[in-house]
Amino acid sequence: MRPTRATVLLTAGLVPLLGVPSAAAAEAPPALYVNNSAGSSCADSGPGSQAVPFCTISAAAKAVAPGQTVRIKTGRTYDEALTIGSSGAPGKPVSFVADGPVGSAVSLGPHALTLSGAAHVVLRDLNANGGLKVSRSTDVELERIRTIAPTGAASLVVGDASTDVRVSRAVLYGHVRIEGGAQRTVLSRNEIQGDKPDPLAVVDAPGTVVTNNSVSLGCGTAVSLSGGSSGSAVFNNLINAKTLSGPCDPALGRGGITVSQSAADGTRSDYNLVAGDFRAGQVYKWGGAAHQDQAAFHAATGQGGRDIVVPSAEEVGTKAVDSADATAPGVLLTDSKGYPVVDDPRVPNTGKDGGYLDRGAREAQDWLQSVRLELDQPWAPAGTTVKATATAVSAWSGPLTYHFDFGDGSAPVVTKERTATHVYGAPCACTATVTAYNDANQKVGAGSPAKVTAPGPLTAALTSKPFLPTAEDPRAYVAPLTVEVDPRTSAAPWPVQQVDVDFGDGAKERVSALEPVRHAYAQPGDYQVTVTLKDAQGATSTVGRTVPVAYAASGYVPLHPFRVLDTRTAGTPVQAGTATPVTLPIVYYSSGPHHTGGATAAVLNVTVTGAAQDTHLNVWPSGQPRPATSNVNVRAGGTSSNTVTVPIGADGKVLAQLNSGQGHVVVDFVGYYQPNTGHRFTPLTPTRLADTRTAGGALGGGQTRTVKVAGVRSIPPDATAVALNLTSTGATAPTHVIAYADPAKRPATSNLNPEPGKDKSNQVIVPVGPDGTITLYNNAGSTDLIVDAVGYYLDGGGGAFFTPVVPKRLADTRTTGKLAPGATTTVAGLPADAVGAALNVTATDTSDAGFLTVHGYGTARTDASSLNTRPGETVPNHVITPVGDGKVSIWNSWGGSNHVITDLLGYFTYSRP
Repeated sequence: MRPTRATVLLTAGLVPLLGVPSAAAAEAPPALYVNNSAGSSCADSGPGSQAVPFCTISAAAKAVAPGQTVRIKTGRTYDEALTIGSSGAPGKPVSFVADGPVGSAVSLGPHALTLSGAAHVVLRDLNANGGLKVSRSTDVELERIRTIAPTGAASLVVGDASTDVRVSRAVLYGHVRIEGGAQRTVLSRNEIQGDKPDPLAVVDAPGTVVTNNSVSLGCGTAVSLSGGSSGSAVFNNLINAKTLSGPCDPALGRGGITVSQSAADGTRSDYNLVAGDFRAGQVYKWGGAAHQDQAAFHAATGQGGRDIVVPSAEEVGTKAVDSADATAPGVLLTDSKGYPVVDDPRVPNTGKDGGYLDRGAREAQDWLQSVRLELDQPWAPAGTTVKATATAVSAWSGPLTYHFDFGDGSAPVVTKERTATHVYGAPCACTATVTAYNDANQKVGAGSPAKVTAPGPLTAALTSKPFLPTAEDPRAYVAPLTVEVDPRTSAAPWPVQQVDVDFGDGAKERVSALEPVRHAYAQPGDYQVTVTLKDAQGATSTVGRTVPVAYAASGYVPLHPFRVLDTRTAGTPVQAGTATPVTLPIVYYSSGPHHTGGATAAVLNVTVTGAAQDTHLNVWPSGQPRPATSNVNVRAGGTSSNTVTVPIGADGKVLAQLNSGQGHVVVDFVGYYQPNTGHRFTPLTPTRLADTRTAGGALGGGQTRTVKVAGVRSIPPDATAVALNLTSTGATAPTHVIAYADPAKRPATSNLNPEPGKDKSNQVIVPVGPDGTITLYNNAGSTDLIVDAVGYYLDGGGGAFFTPVVPKRLADTRTTGKLAPGATTTVAGLPADAVGAALNVTATDTSDAGFLTVHGYGTARTDASSLNTRPGETVPNHVITPVGDGKVSIWNSWGGSNHVITDLLGYFTYSRP
């Protein structure tokens, strides 16, 4: 138990160090300032004010007057060997202190600090790496000084008849000497460190007090008093003799405390703790006689009756705790780090008269580690009594004081109890906090949110929005058609413990908190979403609303094309009546090339070859019904390809199915559309960029040809990709043509499959390569190629976003009559704000060779072709075209008549819906 006398005993110990308080001094003069930092406007010839401080401490030392304080800015080193000879007056010392954050100090670098002939001086928070010497000075206080012993010298010397020098809470690296007739020097709460011999030597210095210091010993004697050092005191010190790699020099030996015969008169020593191996030396030497243990020392001298001697530092344990003499001269109530004297309840109070002062420079503390705050009602309506409970973790689990602040502007509750109650008067999103303090005024804090609601019934509500990939993390997996349902707008006075969401498509989800819930729908549409809440009081509430689900407007990301499916390699042709899944390269999958996790639609080049009979292929999103549209039409034994823009299913796949028979399918991945990333599109009226029939001649087998596509014909030079209609004519052999960006990186894919006697076309989207060009490659034979631009993509401002749709039929002349030569048909059904559209246009039942041109309704037609028709064949082509007033026009050339089928794949708008 803590004795009632302890505080009296501790206070009594202060008198020898601090002396009798002086009479109240007159008002102190203004402080002087020293600041050598850049921009300080310092001048040694100036007034030393805050506005114009001194640059050096030496200049301030010359100007300082009794009672005045010199405030020295910390931060930069003061590169000066400082000698202070200034003097104050009794009760009016001159003070040199650090001016900076708590714990900072003034650095003199490698230079020495000297006090010579000074009186009534205070130095606080200074670092002198060249050592500190006090000579011919009186009434000097040195607090929180850090010194390092220069080679062959001491870190601190007090001598030359100096009197009443007090050194406290210092860190002294190297040996310390009190000498030369110095009188009444007090060393208290200092840490004397390093490996210099004889760490603390007192020579011819009567009345020296060595109390509550921690001394690290290598060789020599830890604390020695010799010469005329009578009437001194050695109390409460902790001496730690370090483990050595070898024996000490016999001339030095190893000792704990030594007092010579000449210094023993009137000198007292007790309550010291000596730890370490002294087998090659002696723990004590008093009056010339050596003593190897505490009992022998006390029996012979009457000193050290409460000393403790242990053979190693590891065995000190708690022996230094609560075991010192609080009435010893020079005792301080705060330790070397400024922490107070506190009672460790785990350790008996074995100090003098039951005191609890620790031995050494530092006091053991009830270190606070953490505190946790819990509210029994973290979510409740106003008017509810809320109980806050704090749980602190500390070294001793000693008594603490708690400051509870409930965060609503009410006065904090200060208590020794771990709990406090409060009634919130009004709704708020408050944060309750607690700060726990121990007896050393150390503190830790914690907080906990308090959701204070308006009283009333539980009323469910919901909002919804598309959940889209972000520009900051475009590779994160977000399935198309993902919707976030958010019930947080519900009025919930009490905690909601159960949320049931019915997404209206058969899917349901239950969560235990009022938080957003996400769901990926398999297909667009309007869904009746229902949310049911249940709170902690057992109340329930249900709300429902219709949620529209649609694909998001997106930017285009072009890729270096690569193959994702080729049924020829496995020898498993696609069969009619069976949908073949095509896995696309998104992050969701663990293997294969990865490009995106948030694409809404893919751009593919799909080729059908080796068909057993005339047939067509559908491509559509996985998880959705097969649409009544087509993408690739092929004759028996032939090869046909087409670009396909198709939404991606929720599982990251699309499906491909032949209408009849069987055949092999090859799918090349060209690019993708994704919200909040990618490039925007500008549609063009079909514009011819190249025609080998009029320039350059046919492209031979194995040959390449570059075509300028950026910076020409309304396409800006910074275009990142172009949409082209690529047409072959006059082919001399079956072959394939590849359009690609980098001439040095030809992909193992194809875009067009020319055949002799047939004009064939396919639309392609190609990234722009070096110098605004693309490269065309022909595999075999020779063929003429025609390149028509239908639009371009830009990275950044301007351009339109693409919104994919489930493939949808807009028009079919088989129900309205054939399109005659030279005639135009108008196809409606596009959004009024659409500026472009991605279509699949198919010509069938053709009476003679010709071509179709698709252009925006109400705009002039050019001679460029969108699709080449052939008698007896059904020919599809992917067409990107401008749109006017929600419509497109399709013109049939002066060849034969055709039936024209138009399917919508998606549309472009300048703004996101």
